[in-house]
Amino acid sequence: MRPFVTAAAAACIALAPLAPAAAQDGSETAEAKGLRIAQEATLRDEGFGDSEAAMTMTLRNRHGEESVRHIRTRVLEKIDDGDKSLSIFDRPRDVRGTALLTHTHKTGDDDQWLYLPALKRVKRIGASNRSGSFMGSEFSYEDLSSQEVEKFTYRWLRDEPCPGAETLSCRTIERYPVDEESGYTRQVMWMDRDEYRPWRIDFYDRKDALLKTLTFADYRLYADRHWRAHRMAMVNRLTGKSTDLEFGEYAFGQGLTDRDFDSRALSRAPGSRRRLLRRG
Repeated sequence: MRPFVTAAAAACIALAPLAPAAAQDGSETAEAKGLRIAQEATLRDEGFGDSEAAMTMTLRNRHGEESVRHIRTRVLEKIDDGDKSLSIFDRPRDVRGTALLTHTHKTGDDDQWLYLPALKRVKRIGASNRSGSFMGSEFSYEDLSSQEVEKFTYRWLRDEPCPGAETLSCRTIERYPVDEESGYTRQVMWMDRDEYRPWRIDFYDRKDALLKTLTFADYRLYADRHWRAHRMAMVNRLTGKSTDLEFGEYAFGQGLTDRDFDSRALSRAPGSRRRLLRRG
């Protein structure tokens, strides 16, 4: 699955390990069904190559006060490993040039680096810090990693109307992070039966209390295959704070390569605006 800020849990590239054995009566277990659903979501988005989009991030405190940030995002699909992504802040001035680079992996810890222009240095995000807030938002660094199938175990819960899109039927699954340093014990996800698009994810903290809810809206279809949500909202159920993401049009096939996601050149990323500026 892609990072939430770029593809809203659509798919990763390779199949996960073999599903659990069937129940003794020959029926599919809840664990096997949950994994199969996640694998199918993976395959539905395979082959997008790369993408770019502009995004507006709105941070809102419990009193309704807002601050707005403008960000560019890039994603490179990787066949042999997890995807690579880059988010670059353009406005306001106090965060301009800040950039987050993520190299995800199907197994093991992901690699993340944060470039801080005020300090002119690159900070590596350690595995133990991935549950921390990204730039004061309700998204954690963990949320911004690619949601590879291998990073979770799964269990199907039920089929029911999709939250926020009740005319659609959703498969509701529960997934459990494999990483012992994850900030979550489990996540409950609703994906529609026809297109395997996520409509809602509930995140439970290390005490198994409902911490956050992420909802998706305004899905648009690209190249007759790749669905992207253009609006996402993450609400902290404990503090009342929220973060809204609103995306412009996605552009695919931009010729991005590994060089565009090189950690050694991360400090130069904020100045590399040629593609998005050319499209206006």
